[in-house]
Amino acid sequence: MQRITRIAFDHNNSTTISLLEQYNSLILLLKSHLTDRTFSVLAIPKLIDNNQYVGWYTNLEGQPILLDSIVDESYKKQIIKTLETRINDIETAVKLIPLSDEELHLVSFWLPRIKNSRNQIYVINNEPIIVNTFEEPVKSPAPPVIPPKPFWRWWYFLLLALFLLGLLGILWYLFCPYGKAKYEPVTPDSKPVISEPIEEKKQADLTPAQATVSVTEPKDPVTTSESTPVATSEPEPVPVPAPEPKVKNPPNCITKEEIQRNPNPSKMAIVFDNSLSMTVTLNEPPSEVEQYFQYMAYGHGRNLPEQERIKYEKRMTRLPTRLSSSKSVATSSIDKIQQNIDISLVTLTSCPAADVSPFYNYANRGTLKRKIRQLTPTAAGGGGTPLYSGLEKASKMLDGVKRDDYILVISDGEDNCTRQNICTLANYIAAQKPRLKINIVDIAGEHKIDCIANATRGKVYIAQSPKDMIKQMNKAVSNMKINRPVCQ
Repeated sequence: MQRITRIAFDHNNSTTISLLEQYNSLILLLKSHLTDRTFSVLAIPKLIDNNQYVGWYTNLEGQPILLDSIVDESYKKQIIKTLETRINDIETAVKLIPLSDEELHLVSFWLPRIKNSRNQIYVINNEPIIVNTFEEPVKSPAPPVIPPKPFWRWWYFLLLALFLLGLLGILWYLFCPYGKAKYEPVTPDSKPVISEPIEEKKQADLTPAQATVSVTEPKDPVTTSESTPVATSEPEPVPVPAPEPKVKNPPNCITKEEIQRNPNPSKMAIVFDNSLSMTVTLNEPPSEVEQYFQYMAYGHGRNLPEQERIKYEKRMTRLPTRLSSSKSVATSSIDKIQQNIDISLVTLTSCPAADVSPFYNYANRGTLKRKIRQLTPTAAGGGGTPLYSGLEKASKMLDGVKRDDYILVISDGEDNCTRQNICTLANYIAAQKPRLKINIVDIAGEHKIDCIANATRGKVYIAQSPKDMIKQMNKAVSNMKINRPVCQ
């Protein structure tokens, strides 16, 4: 990969750090779904020069030229058209990718930023490359509102006026009262009808039997001398609320006041081995693992039939692997580290150098854990484990003089990218930064890098099974005394 350009990076700006991490996540998401030609339009960022700059890289070869510096307008239009085609290909591919809600939100957020006019566009061999500036997209101005042309013309008004005059004339003719005879309605003579009085029928004489009416007096209600007792209600007792249980804090907890009073807390770097050797299963003995490495490096046993070879490789890379267990244990251990300690991730993926991330505070630890989960070994550049480079870069990021700082190395072997002596480097770090402590979780158990821990007052923890990984990782973090919980 060649570097196109570099841009100054503010590693103290949490927003910029978050955007960089999101962009890297987008690159990892799209890479497997795009063709190489389409994917080449996206430059790949890497932090360089102690996180002071972001270097933008590409797999294309040739001299990069800034699009704005091209004088030939026809050639410039051709590049812009190619750029639009590449972006359209990305948008088409995104519609066909099954995405989770989080991934859909990520893609929807970044597609407008990829098309942002503030981005720098470089050209290499007629291929455009987008260097993202992480700036807000420029909103296109709203199109001017063109008032509609009036539909009516003067002759329409003339016709309307003539129509109204005609209508008024018709109404005048129909309802004008002058010159017309008035017709009064004729009412017939009617005489009042007087009805004769109706004689009332005399009431028939009643017989004596009918006239006799028996009257019965009502009986008085029976009163009893016994009186029913009256129930008296006693006041209910007011319930007394139970006292709240007191929270018992662990003896080694750290108070919030203690966190606030410490203006210069410790920092930590995790050196994580992401090389191809980490893809080996943890369910095979060391002898089988060593034989598999010989098979991968020198082709020993490559004369096996194809089906047996595929079966053998699947058996040696089945879960849980060194990498999957390391990811799981590392992400769970991050949650146990004190809230006031910032953490950086140094990744050992391939030669010649390690990749370094900025420091993540407590609020951004979720981003750090996602970055660890997304680590994938690659054979690009021949692979390898740049442990010397990773340890050197991690030590430069930390103080180790005015405060206690820590490095946690998770690896399965020694450096195979340089001939420089890593034990000499460890002794130099110990002399320059006496308060920098390095603990090692050795997955292979070969004790090839014990000198790093011995020189810096650290310890080595051997972990060759999933259970050992959890146990030894907890010990490695606990030994640093940076896992104090916050007091309630």
